[in-house]
Amino acid sequence: MINKIKENIYQLSFKEFGSCVYIIKIDSKTIMIDTSSQFVKPELVKDLKQIGLEPEDIEIVILTHAHWDHDANTNLFNKADVYNLKNIDNLPITEFKIYKVPGHTKDSLAILYKDVLFSGDTIFHNEGIGRYDFPESVPEKIHESVEKLRNLNYKILCPGHID
Repeated sequence: MINKIKENIYQLSFKEFGSCVYIIKIDSKTIMIDTSSQFVKPELVKDLKQIGLEPEDIEIVILTHAHWDHDANTNLFNKADVYNLKNIDNLPITEFKIYKVPGHTKDSLAILYKDVLFSGDTIFHNEGIGRYDFPESVPEKIHESVEKLRNLNYKILCPGHID
């Protein structure tokens, strides 16, 4: 399903299990946040076509964390520069504010773009927070990261999952 969040932001969500995918167009750049799970690959490609994009049109992919339901389709975007916690400081998009939010995973990121927060699996609608019981979780940091994000000045929350 395609949901237009703002004039230049789309949320793609899927019938099968996987994370939401976000498309942001800034100037001439097309940016994707997360690539979802392998189960949604055909639907992801179909949804991209519906908004006028092909996989090769994606120039930048940002992964909010390294879980299979967020990064399994990364290889589909082989022309894109891929950013995660290891290289996020090199991201050339100055309009984004990046927040390191360990808890759900050690490598969790959140992105603030104007008044839109892309929270990955750290916070969800209705005061929900991400699981922090995985081997790669940092449970002692989750509440600090949640508070960091909740204290930001945003109007629209774009979480990693919507249901």
